[in-house]
Formats: sequence, structure tokens, C-alpha cells
Amino acid sequence: QVQLVESGGGLVQAGGSLRLSCAASGLTFSNYAMAWFRQAPGKEREFVAAISWSGPTTYYADVVKGRFAISRDNSKNTVYLQANSLKPEDTAVYYCAARGYGPTRTGEYDYWGQGTQVTVSS
Repeated sequence: QVQLVESGGGLVQAGGSLRLSCAASGLTFSNYAMAWFRQAPGKEREFVAAISWSGPTTYYADVVKGRFAISRDNSKNTVYLQANSLKPEDTAVYYCAARGYGPTRTGEYDYWGQGTQVTVSS
């Protein structure tokens, strides 16, 4: 049974920072690419960032590039999203995802977490 559990969301003022975590269990973590997606109210889910199995390759959506950083600690079976210089447009539910292939910017992932809410106020 695979489980992905996100944490670290909350309310923050524009310009602030949050660090999201996703703890994985039930899989060989280092064999999976990991990603973060987000979904704002009334909008479609969108790609945020992804990282390869061992961490050397990362991908970012253009709207977060330079502000967000994805990383992973395979010894802890955890992937992180450091979100800096947050904007109100970043408000969304953030989801962690796992894929038994290389990372992709599409939603072709095998497992998904329950999501954690990020709210950025003006």
C-alpha cells in the first residue's frame, strides 16, 4: 500500500515562504520520480515541479521558476518544496505525486497524496 502524505501548508503573507513536505511509504522511494502539482479553486490542476529518482534532474513550471525549489531526501523517503517570494496567485491545494518513470510535466503519475492547502494573502 503506497501512501503519500503532504504537510507544511498554511497561511502566509505575500512575499513570505513555506516549506512543504511529502512523506512516502509503501514504495522503494529512490526508484520513483516525484513531483508537486497544485489546484486553485475553480481551476485545473497544474504542474509545479518535479525531480528525478536520485535528484540530479529537476523541472519547474515557468511561473514558479526562481522562487520554488524541489528537493528530496531518499534516506527519509521525503520530497520537499521550498516556496519563496509567495504570491496570491500561488494560493492552491498542493499535491505530491510519485511516478515509476522519469519525471514529467504532465499528470501521468502513479500515486497522489491528499494535498495540503497553501493560502497567500495580499
